[in-house]
Amino acid sequence: MSLTKEQFYRRQTIITEFGKSGQLKLQNAKVLIIGCGGLGNPAAVYLAASGIGKLHLVDFDNIDITNLHRQVFFKTNQIGASKSETLAKHIEEIAPHVKVTFSDEPISKSNIIETIIDFDIILDCTDSLSIKYLINDACVLNDKALVYGSLYKFDGYVASFNVLDELGVRSTNLRDAFPEIPVNNIPNCSQIGTLNPIVGIIGLMQANEVLKIVVGIGKPLTNQLLIFNSLDNSQFHMKLKSKFSKIEIAEIFAKSEYFDTNCEIQEESLLISLDSLKKKISQNKIKIISVIEDVSFELPFAVDYKIPLSKFPDWITSKEKNALSQDNNNKEIAIVCKRGISSYTATKMWREKFLNSKVFSLKNGVDAYE
Repeated sequence: MSLTKEQFYRRQTIITEFGKSGQLKLQNAKVLIIGCGGLGNPAAVYLAASGIGKLHLVDFDNIDITNLHRQVFFKTNQIGASKSETLAKHIEEIAPHVKVTFSDEPISKSNIIETIIDFDIILDCTDSLSIKYLINDACVLNDKALVYGSLYKFDGYVASFNVLDELGVRSTNLRDAFPEIPVNNIPNCSQIGTLNPIVGIIGLMQANEVLKIVVGIGKPLTNQLLIFNSLDNSQFHMKLKSKFSKIEIAEIFAKSEYFDTNCEIQEESLLISLDSLKKKISQNKIKIISVIEDVSFELPFAVDYKIPLSKFPDWITSKEKNALSQDNNNKEIAIVCKRGISSYTATKMWREKFLNSKVFSLKNGVDAYE
Protein backbone atom coordinates (compact mmCIF):
# COMPACT_ATOMS: atom_id res chain seq x y z
CA MET A 1 0.00 0.00 0.00
CA SER A 2 1.37 3.41 -1.00
CA LEU A 3 1.20 5.99 1.76
CA THR A 4 1.60 9.48 0.36
CA LYS A 5 2.53 12.46 2.49
CA GLU A 6 -0.71 14.15 1.45
CA GLN A 7 -2.72 11.27 2.89
CA PHE A 8 -0.58 10.86 5.97
CA TYR A 9 -0.73 14.49 7.14
CA ARG A 10 -4.12 15.54 5.83
CA ARG A 11 -5.69 16.07 9.27
CA GLN A 12 -3.19 18.80 10.10
CA THR A 13 -2.66 20.35 6.66
CA ILE A 14 -6.39 21.18 6.45
CA ILE A 15 -5.96 23.45 9.47
CA THR A 16 -5.99 26.96 8.01
CA GLU A 17 -3.25 28.31 10.29
CA PHE A 18 -1.02 25.33 9.50
CA GLY A 19 -1.60 24.25 5.91
CA LYS A 20 0.80 22.68 3.45
CA SER A 21 3.36 25.39 4.13
CA GLY A 22 3.48 24.37 7.79
CA GLN A 23 3.92 20.74 6.82
CA LEU A 24 6.80 21.67 4.53
CA LYS A 25 8.51 23.48 7.43
CA LEU A 26 8.22 20.34 9.54
CA GLN A 27 9.57 18.23 6.71
CA ASN A 28 12.65 20.47 6.50
CA ALA A 29 13.24 20.52 10.26
CA LYS A 30 16.04 18.61 11.99
CA VAL A 31 15.34 17.76 15.63
CA LEU A 32 17.58 16.11 18.22
CA ILE A 33 16.09 14.34 21.25
CA ILE A 34 18.46 13.63 24.13
CA GLY A 35 16.91 11.04 26.44
CA CYS A 36 14.52 8.34 25.22
CA GLY A 37 12.81 7.59 28.53
CA GLY A 38 9.54 8.90 29.93
CA LEU A 39 9.75 12.33 28.25
CA GLY A 40 11.56 11.21 25.12
CA ASN A 41 9.10 8.39 24.40
CA PRO A 42 6.01 10.53 23.66
CA ALA A 43 8.00 13.52 22.38
CA ALA A 44 9.83 11.45 19.76
CA VAL A 45 6.82 9.43 18.62
CA TYR A 46 4.49 12.41 18.28
CA LEU A 47 7.09 14.54 16.52
CA ALA A 48 7.77 11.71 14.10
CA ALA A 49 4.06 11.22 13.45
CA SER A 50 3.69 14.97 12.84
CA GLY A 51 6.23 14.78 9.99
CA ILE A 52 9.52 16.14 11.34
CA GLY A 53 11.92 15.47 8.48
CA LYS A 54 14.98 14.36 10.43
CA LEU A 55 14.91 13.00 13.96
CA HIS A 56 17.97 11.83 15.90
CA LEU A 57 17.60 9.98 19.22
CA VAL A 58 20.31 9.78 21.89
CA ASP A 59 20.24 7.55 24.99
CA PHE A 60 22.94 5.32 26.48
CA ASP A 61 20.56 3.28 28.65
CA ASN A 62 18.80 -0.05 28.12
CA ILE A 63 15.14 -0.83 28.77
CA ASP A 64 14.38 -1.95 32.32
CA ILE A 65 11.16 -3.44 33.64
CA THR A 66 10.70 -0.40 35.92
CA ASN A 67 10.62 1.84 32.83
CA LEU A 68 7.55 0.28 31.25
CA HIS A 69 4.82 1.98 33.28
CA ARG A 70 5.71 5.37 31.81
CA GLN A 71 7.90 4.64 28.76
CA VAL A 72 4.90 3.28 26.95
CA PHE A 73 6.37 2.69 23.50
CA PHE A 74 8.56 -0.09 24.88
CA LYS A 75 7.35 -3.69 25.30
CA THR A 76 8.03 -6.39 27.87
CA ASN A 77 9.87 -8.51 25.29
CA GLN A 78 12.28 -5.61 24.70
CA ILE A 79 13.65 -5.47 28.26
CA GLY A 80 17.44 -5.22 28.08
CA ALA A 81 17.46 -3.69 24.59
CA SER A 82 18.84 -0.24 23.72
CA LYS A 83 16.30 2.51 24.34
CA SER A 84 17.40 4.72 21.45
CA GLU A 85 17.57 1.88 18.92
CA THR A 86 14.23 0.39 20.01
CA LEU A 87 12.45 3.75 19.82
CA ALA A 88 14.01 4.44 16.41
CA LYS A 89 12.72 1.09 15.08
CA HIS A 90 9.21 1.89 16.37
CA ILE A 91 9.29 5.26 14.61
CA GLU A 92 10.41 3.63 11.35
CA GLU A 93 7.27 1.48 11.49
CA ILE A 94 4.80 4.30 12.10
CA ALA A 95 6.38 7.26 10.29
CA PRO A 96 7.62 6.22 6.82
CA HIS A 97 8.36 9.79 5.74
CA VAL A 98 10.71 10.56 8.63
CA LYS A 99 14.44 9.89 8.61
CA VAL A 100 15.26 8.62 12.09
CA THR A 101 18.73 7.82 13.42
CA PHE A 102 20.01 6.98 16.88
CA SER A 103 23.06 6.88 19.13
CA ASP A 104 23.66 5.00 22.38
CA GLU A 105 26.76 6.98 23.36
CA PRO A 106 26.44 8.86 26.68
CA ILE A 107 26.33 12.65 26.39
CA SER A 108 29.38 14.37 27.85
CA LYS A 109 31.30 17.59 27.55
CA SER A 110 33.62 15.95 25.02
CA ASN A 111 30.85 15.13 22.52
CA ILE A 112 27.99 17.57 23.19
CA ILE A 113 29.00 20.12 20.53
CA GLU A 114 29.34 17.59 17.71
CA THR A 115 26.06 15.99 18.84
CA ILE A 116 23.94 19.15 18.59
CA ILE A 117 25.67 21.05 15.81
CA ASP A 118 23.65 19.76 12.82
CA PHE A 119 20.19 20.19 14.36
CA ASP A 120 17.73 23.09 14.51
CA ILE A 121 16.04 22.29 17.80
CA ILE A 122 17.27 20.24 20.74
CA LEU A 123 14.94 18.51 23.20
CA ASP A 124 16.25 17.90 26.71
CA CYS A 125 14.39 14.79 27.86
CA THR A 126 17.07 13.69 30.33
CA ASP A 127 16.78 13.21 34.09
CA SER A 128 20.31 14.27 35.06
CA LEU A 129 20.76 17.80 36.39
CA SER A 130 24.40 18.05 35.33
CA ILE A 131 23.59 16.92 31.79
CA LYS A 132 20.70 19.39 31.61
CA TYR A 133 23.10 22.25 32.35
CA LEU A 134 25.60 20.85 29.85
CA ILE A 135 22.95 20.74 27.11
CA ASN A 136 21.73 24.23 28.01
CA ASP A 137 25.18 25.81 27.96
CA ALA A 138 26.16 24.11 24.71
CA CYS A 139 22.92 25.30 23.06
CA VAL A 140 23.55 28.89 24.17
CA LEU A 141 27.11 28.84 22.85
CA ASN A 142 26.03 27.35 19.51
CA ASP A 143 22.80 29.33 19.02
CA LYS A 144 20.49 26.34 19.22
CA ALA A 145 16.87 26.46 20.40
CA LEU A 146 16.33 24.15 23.37
CA VAL A 147 13.00 22.71 24.48
CA TYR A 148 13.42 21.80 28.14
CA GLY A 149 11.42 19.29 30.14
CA SER A 150 11.80 17.90 33.65
CA LEU A 151 9.81 16.21 36.39
CA TYR A 152 9.57 16.09 40.16
CA LYS A 153 6.91 13.86 41.72
CA PHE A 154 3.59 15.38 40.60
CA ASP A 155 5.10 18.47 38.95
CA GLY A 156 6.35 18.95 35.42
CA TYR A 157 8.45 21.78 33.99
CA VAL A 158 8.54 22.97 30.38
CA ALA A 159 10.27 25.88 28.64
CA SER A 160 11.57 26.90 25.24
CA PHE A 161 15.05 28.30 25.81
CA ASN A 162 17.38 30.27 23.55
CA VAL A 163 14.76 30.78 20.83
CA LEU A 164 15.44 33.49 18.25
CA ASP A 165 12.73 36.18 18.17
CA GLU A 166 11.68 38.47 15.31
CA LEU A 167 14.25 41.06 16.42
CA GLY A 168 17.11 38.54 16.29
CA VAL A 169 17.40 38.22 20.09
CA ARG A 170 17.70 34.88 21.84
CA SER A 171 15.26 34.15 24.68
CA THR A 172 16.30 33.25 28.21
CA ASN A 173 17.93 29.94 29.14
CA LEU A 174 18.05 27.47 32.05
CA ARG A 175 20.64 29.50 33.99
CA ASP A 176 18.31 32.48 33.96
CA ALA A 177 15.86 30.34 35.95
CA PHE A 178 18.37 28.42 38.09
CA PRO A 179 21.88 29.89 37.85
CA GLU A 180 23.79 26.93 39.28
CA ILE A 181 23.51 23.17 39.56
CA PRO A 182 22.28 22.40 43.11
CA VAL A 183 25.09 21.13 45.34
CA ASN A 184 22.94 18.20 46.48
CA ASN A 185 21.38 16.77 43.34
CA ILE A 186 17.59 16.54 43.39
CA PRO A 187 16.67 12.84 43.07
CA ASN A 188 15.44 11.80 39.63
CA CYS A 189 12.26 9.83 39.02
CA SER A 190 14.03 6.48 39.30
CA GLN A 191 14.97 7.45 42.86
CA ILE A 192 11.89 9.27 44.12
CA GLY A 193 9.17 7.91 41.86
CA THR A 194 6.54 9.43 39.57
CA LEU A 195 3.05 8.76 38.24
CA ASN A 196 2.95 8.11 34.52
CA PRO A 197 0.36 10.71 33.30
CA ILE A 198 2.54 13.70 34.25
CA VAL A 199 5.45 12.15 32.33
CA GLY A 200 3.36 11.84 29.17
CA ILE A 201 1.86 15.32 29.58
CA ILE A 202 5.26 17.02 29.80
CA GLY A 203 6.72 15.00 26.91
CA LEU A 204 3.76 16.01 24.73
CA MET A 205 4.11 19.64 25.80
CA GLN A 206 7.71 19.50 24.59
CA ALA A 207 6.58 18.12 21.25
CA ASN A 208 3.97 20.89 21.03
CA GLU A 209 6.64 23.53 21.65
CA VAL A 210 8.69 22.16 18.75
CA LEU A 211 5.72 22.37 16.38
CA LYS A 212 5.01 25.98 17.38
CA ILE A 213 8.65 27.01 16.95
CA VAL A 214 9.14 25.27 13.60
CA VAL A 215 5.86 26.30 12.00
CA GLY A 216 5.72 29.76 13.59
CA ILE A 217 2.27 29.49 15.14
CA GLY A 218 1.03 30.24 18.64
CA LYS A 219 3.22 31.47 21.48
CA PRO A 220 6.13 29.26 22.53
CA LEU A 221 7.07 29.17 26.21
CA THR A 222 9.90 31.67 25.83
CA ASN A 223 11.22 33.85 28.68
CA GLN A 224 9.24 31.76 31.14
CA LEU A 225 9.15 28.36 32.81
CA LEU A 226 5.80 26.58 32.92
CA ILE A 227 5.25 24.55 36.11
CA PHE A 228 2.34 22.13 35.82
CA ASN A 229 0.94 20.26 38.83
CA SER A 230 -0.93 17.09 37.91
CA LEU A 231 -2.85 16.80 41.20
CA ASP A 232 -4.84 20.02 40.82
CA ASN A 233 -4.10 20.84 37.15
CA SER A 234 -2.64 24.18 38.17
CA GLN A 235 -0.22 26.02 35.91
CA PHE A 236 2.28 28.59 37.09
CA HIS A 237 4.31 30.65 34.64
CA MET A 238 7.63 31.68 36.16
CA LYS A 239 8.72 34.79 34.26
CA LEU A 240 12.42 34.92 33.38
CA LYS A 241 14.85 37.71 32.60
CA SER A 242 18.26 37.36 30.98
CA LYS A 243 20.99 37.25 33.63
CA PHE A 244 23.85 35.52 31.84
CA SER A 245 25.65 36.72 28.74
CA LYS A 246 27.02 34.33 26.16
CA ILE A 247 30.52 35.25 27.31
CA GLU A 248 29.69 34.35 30.92
CA ILE A 249 28.27 31.00 29.88
CA ALA A 250 31.37 30.36 27.76
CA GLU A 251 33.48 30.89 30.90
CA ILE A 252 31.26 28.49 32.86
CA PHE A 253 31.46 25.91 30.08
CA ALA A 254 35.25 26.11 29.98
CA LYS A 255 35.71 25.34 33.67
CA SER A 256 32.81 22.93 34.32
CA GLU A 257 32.98 19.13 34.05
CA TYR A 258 29.19 18.49 34.04
CA PHE A 259 29.82 15.11 35.59
CA ASP A 260 26.88 12.67 35.52
CA THR A 261 26.99 9.94 38.17
CA ASN A 262 24.86 7.68 35.96
CA CYS A 263 27.74 7.50 33.47
CA GLU A 264 30.50 7.48 36.04
CA ILE A 265 33.21 4.82 35.97
CA GLN A 266 33.14 3.64 39.57
CA GLU A 267 36.33 3.16 41.55
CA GLU A 268 36.74 -0.46 42.59
CA SER A 269 38.18 0.62 45.95
CA LEU A 270 34.78 2.10 46.86
CA LEU A 271 32.82 -1.02 45.92
CA ILE A 272 31.88 -4.27 47.59
CA SER A 273 30.91 -7.24 45.43
CA LEU A 274 27.72 -9.19 45.91
CA ASP A 275 29.64 -12.30 46.96
CA SER A 276 31.65 -10.36 49.54
CA LEU A 277 28.51 -8.76 50.93
CA LYS A 278 26.77 -12.12 51.28
CA LYS A 279 29.81 -13.56 53.07
CA LYS A 280 30.05 -10.67 55.51
CA ILE A 281 26.30 -10.83 56.20
CA SER A 282 26.62 -14.52 57.04
CA GLN A 283 29.55 -13.74 59.35
CA ASN A 284 27.79 -10.73 60.92
CA LYS A 285 30.72 -8.52 59.96
CA ILE A 286 28.92 -5.67 58.21
CA LYS A 287 26.29 -3.00 58.76
CA ILE A 288 24.00 -2.11 55.85
CA ILE A 289 22.37 1.19 54.87
CA SER A 290 19.77 1.50 52.12
CA VAL A 291 19.58 4.86 50.30
CA ILE A 292 16.56 3.92 48.17
CA GLU A 293 14.05 6.80 48.23
CA ASP A 294 11.10 4.46 48.69
CA VAL A 295 11.72 3.27 52.26
CA SER A 296 8.96 0.66 51.87
CA PHE A 297 10.91 -1.09 49.11
CA GLU A 298 11.51 -4.73 50.10
CA LEU A 299 15.19 -5.62 50.02
CA PRO A 300 16.45 -9.21 49.70
CA PHE A 301 18.27 -8.94 53.03
CA ALA A 302 17.89 -7.11 56.33
CA VAL A 303 19.32 -3.60 56.58
CA ASP A 304 20.24 -1.56 59.63
CA TYR A 305 19.16 1.84 58.34
CA LYS A 306 16.93 3.17 55.55
CA ILE A 307 18.05 6.71 54.67
CA PRO A 308 16.75 8.12 51.34
CA LEU A 309 19.56 9.62 49.27
CA SER A 310 17.82 13.01 49.37
CA LYS A 311 18.26 13.03 53.18
CA PHE A 312 21.68 11.38 53.24
CA PRO A 313 23.88 14.55 53.25
CA ASP A 314 22.26 15.68 56.53
CA TRP A 315 22.19 12.18 57.99
CA ILE A 316 25.95 11.58 57.71
CA THR A 317 26.54 14.40 60.20
CA SER A 318 23.87 13.18 62.65
CA LYS A 319 24.30 11.54 66.04
CA GLU A 320 22.77 8.38 64.61
CA LYS A 321 25.51 8.14 62.01
CA ASN A 322 28.21 8.72 64.65
CA ALA A 323 26.77 5.92 66.75
CA LEU A 324 26.84 3.63 63.74
CA SER A 325 30.49 4.45 63.00
CA GLN A 326 31.49 3.49 66.56
CA ASP A 327 29.32 0.38 66.68
CA ASN A 328 30.33 -3.26 67.27
CA ASN A 329 34.08 -3.58 66.80
CA ASN A 330 34.18 -1.05 63.99
CA LYS A 331 32.39 -3.22 61.42
CA GLU A 332 32.47 -2.33 57.74
CA ILE A 333 29.47 -0.55 56.28
CA ALA A 334 27.78 -1.32 52.96
CA ILE A 335 25.50 1.22 51.29
CA VAL A 336 22.97 -0.26 48.88
CA CYS A 337 20.40 0.89 46.31
CA LYS A 338 18.66 -0.68 43.34
CA ARG A 339 21.30 -0.19 40.63
CA GLY A 340 24.43 0.85 42.50
CA ILE A 341 24.32 4.50 41.39
CA SER A 342 22.72 6.24 44.37
CA SER A 343 24.71 4.05 46.77
CA TYR A 344 27.95 5.01 45.03
CA THR A 345 27.03 8.69 45.32
CA ALA A 346 26.33 8.24 49.03
CA THR A 347 29.58 6.31 49.54
CA LYS A 348 31.57 9.11 47.92
CA MET A 349 29.83 11.68 50.15
CA TRP A 350 30.77 9.63 53.22
CA ARG A 351 34.38 9.04 52.15
CA GLU A 352 34.92 12.70 51.22
CA LYS A 353 33.71 13.80 54.65
CA PHE A 354 35.35 11.02 56.64
CA LEU A 355 38.62 9.84 55.10
CA ASN A 356 39.67 6.19 55.46
CA SER A 357 36.17 5.09 56.46
CA LYS A 358 35.32 1.43 55.88
CA VAL A 359 32.26 2.28 53.81
CA PHE A 360 31.50 0.63 50.46
CA SER A 361 28.83 0.71 47.75
CA LEU A 362 27.22 -2.55 46.60
CA LYS A 363 28.40 -3.03 43.02
CA ASN A 364 25.47 -3.05 40.52
CA GLY A 365 22.94 -2.72 43.35
CA VAL A 366 20.33 -5.10 44.72
CA ASP A 367 18.81 -5.58 41.24
CA ALA A 368 21.71 -7.98 40.62
CA TYR A 369 21.05 -9.89 43.87
CA GLU A 370 20.35 -13.63 43.49
